[in-house]
Amino acid sequence: MAGLALASGTRWLGWPGVASAIGTAAAIDAVILRVKRGSWNLPSGAILTGLIVAMVLAEQEPWYVVAATSALAIGSKHLLRTRSANVFNPAALAIVITFYVFHTGQSWWGSLAELPPGWIAVLVVCGVFVTDRVNRMPIVLVFLGVYFLLFAGASFVGEPRTFVEIFRPPDLNAALFFAFFILTDPPTSSVRYPDQLVCGTIGAVASFAIFELTGAAHYLLSGVLVANAWEGWRRARGWKRQETMGIVRNGP
Repeated sequence: MAGLALASGTRWLGWPGVASAIGTAAAIDAVILRVKRGSWNLPSGAILTGLIVAMVLAEQEPWYVVAATSALAIGSKHLLRTRSANVFNPAALAIVITFYVFHTGQSWWGSLAELPPGWIAVLVVCGVFVTDRVNRMPIVLVFLGVYFLLFAGASFVGEPRTFVEIFRPPDLNAALFFAFFILTDPPTSSVRYPDQLVCGTIGAVASFAIFELTGAAHYLLSGVLVANAWEGWRRARGWKRQETMGIVRNGP
């Protein structure tokens, strides 16, 4: 997606951000993995995190701000963890934090919002392919359904002009990109279909509520953090239940 946007010529300012985000994330993660595992490994996850950071932040952001956001994302991935995975989507958490630290802007240029309308089909096709590969289609469908239903309902109750942009580019592209490529992050999203339905609903409701209450540009990213927190709590409760059952079974 980034390659298509950058190659179009409309987002040439994004190149420094992409390079700094990916380079910073990969370098930090490679060193941490070297210390943990005793060998050098390709930090593929960090590269993806850095790329998402760069594609969400406005391309006018200074390269060092993008790099700092990327570094914070990798740090959070290793610090805020359960026994099996990180709790929060690293890119989402870092962008929300730096929104308040550096007052960063978000253009979601990686969603191809600045290209002709027909390019949204490319976004959807690529998104469906990725979502199917990670087996997260239920969470995407329920999120998009609840998300647009809430905003559509709000437009009937309140002032329609307040919500019309949600259904148009670039906000429409941002929601699709978010659902396909951020909400479906395997380490932080649910695996079982019923849990995906709950997680997607929580993310949609939280995003809508944050938009309504604050109007902050990070309402989608904050929504996924709420869903991540629920998923982390659900996993922790499951592990505690398993440990309790193990003690009962193996006890005297």
